[in-house]
Amino acid sequence: MSILAVENLSLLLGGKRVLDGVTARFAPGRVTALLGPNGAGKSSLLACLAALQAPATGRAMLGDRSIGAVTAQERARRIGFLPQAADVHWNIDVATLVGLGRLPWRGRWGETATDRAAVAQALAATGMADFATRGVEHLSGGERARALLARVLAGQPEWLLADEPLASLDPAHQLEVGAQLRAVAAAGGGVVLVVHDLNLAARLADDVVLLRDGRVVASGPADETLSAALVGETFGLSVEIGATATGQRYIVPVGRPV
Repeated sequence: MSILAVENLSLLLGGKRVLDGVTARFAPGRVTALLGPNGAGKSSLLACLAALQAPATGRAMLGDRSIGAVTAQERARRIGFLPQAADVHWNIDVATLVGLGRLPWRGRWGETATDRAAVAQALAATGMADFATRGVEHLSGGERARALLARVLAGQPEWLLADEPLASLDPAHQLEVGAQLRAVAAAGGGVVLVVHDLNLAARLADDVVLLRDGRVVASGPADETLSAALVGETFGLSVEIGATATGQRYIVPVGRPV
């Protein structure tokens, strides 16, 4: 499986430089969190990895090829993208919505047994099997978020790119969906997700890329990058870091430096 990487990547949006010389490498079999304050460039970097934005300089790579040079169908099969605000504009049932994730794989004969099995697996993994026949407009915000994640999982991509996939979920479902993201990585897939919550990053991520003002502050294993010094530099905060009795690290913001 190919790595994802960006090399000296800069991005301009509306004449503003939102990414500035970003270099980072994302490894399969691991969950990488993009972490930083509002406006740091996290979502923009994710969009470049999904070939939704073309960099002004530098490049985003899938293996040894520029992501922009990969055909749309191959990209859709290999990279699954879950945006932060994903709207559904028609009231289809959940199973039909999730089935859309199989479109890159369908041939002239339509839906296959493999497609149906992938949809069923994605519904089960996200806890949405009991909602399969429910119309999307009758879902809560958290249920809709899980259904949209199931749509991406149904495509069985090598890479899963997700922008704030846990933001609208209650704590129990955050744990469940987080476990599913970990399972994708454990099976050899790569996961890159944008998060704002320091403790979710500490719980889920193998690796962390810390961003501030469109530049990389630090990149590497979570136990190294989520230090008090680097988190403080990234967010402009004083933080305290501890661990629970089970060894789970937690990060507590305690205020702005004086």
